[in-house]
Amino acid sequence: MAGFEFEVYKHDGRARYGKVKTVHGEFETPVFMPVGTNANVKLMRPKDLEEAGARIILSNTFHLYLKPGMEVISLHGGLHNFMKWPYSILTDSGGFQVFSLKLFKVDDEGVVFKSPLDGSKIFMSPKISMEVQKVLGSDIVMAFDQCIHPDASYTETEEAMERTFKWAKVSRENIDPPQALYGIVQGGVFEDLRRKSTEQITSIDFEGFAIGGLSVGEPRDVTLAMTKVVVDNLPKDKPRYFMGAGSPELILELVDMGVDMFDSVFPTRLARHGAALTWQGRINIRSARYKKDLSPLDESCSCYTCKTFTKSYLYHLFSRKETLGQILLTIHNITFMIEFMRRVRKAIKEGCFREFKERYIRIFSQKVG
Repeated sequence: MAGFEFEVYKHDGRARYGKVKTVHGEFETPVFMPVGTNANVKLMRPKDLEEAGARIILSNTFHLYLKPGMEVISLHGGLHNFMKWPYSILTDSGGFQVFSLKLFKVDDEGVVFKSPLDGSKIFMSPKISMEVQKVLGSDIVMAFDQCIHPDASYTETEEAMERTFKWAKVSRENIDPPQALYGIVQGGVFEDLRRKSTEQITSIDFEGFAIGGLSVGEPRDVTLAMTKVVVDNLPKDKPRYFMGAGSPELILELVDMGVDMFDSVFPTRLARHGAALTWQGRINIRSARYKKDLSPLDESCSCYTCKTFTKSYLYHLFSRKETLGQILLTIHNITFMIEFMRRVRKAIKEGCFREFKERYIRIFSQKVG
């Protein structure tokens, strides 16, 4: 389609290196997308994201629909100009809020939510979601889906899967180029439903496909098993996006299955709680062991935080509950994730991804230091 292209250039086993092109530039895959739910990645300026190497971020349709509202976004000419982000944006459809927020009603027409802002009733349908995402002007739009709890019964999961298929067709009818539309596979933790949902969603001409409803509380082995069922049945010539994967060890497992795109609040949330991702594993900067440590967070990291400050100073900021500590760790963790994905791509291109995966799964599975 005009404005969106995807091509795979290299395989290493099932892991693959490729590129996505949108109206707002290109990015290499596998890629990690920082999450900017409310038109900002928490504690980071757009300039910080750009310097970290991010070329695509994620924002949330439902939350922006509530505040600031579409009138304000429209006055700015879309989300890119509103938040001054010149690169690609993917917007979630609001489907995850079916899972995470209090609902009054869900049926084939749509969902009635309880507003997290004032408790009022908010109606969202696949058509409304697409209309909102048109105003947002995101490069990649997610179809409206029903994400369901992993403990849901087979019958409930099947109903949600069938509803997701109906909503996917409505979503497809209401989004046009240059915006790319990804369909979302559901089916919970049931292999036959995952397989059926994959067949349903891939029967629609989407620009890419997402694996939804996983990494939401189910055991890790179930996450991986259900992902494999889906990926085995997805087209090879379109991007594959696992929604909500952010830990390095999970991303490595999913890349090894052939997944291309990831997002999560994981690195920013860790940072706000004093945890830093490093090439030696995760560390807790609030630990007293760092009170007099004059070394940077990570000797091999080139981010502003690591080039400028000591662990001792960062420990001090967190011990005094200074917001700057959270800002500096957020800059580092996002920079780390972008660099981590660059090294993942390099390993695929050089044909040594499996060794890279085994090494860093071992490192990141260790206890926090």
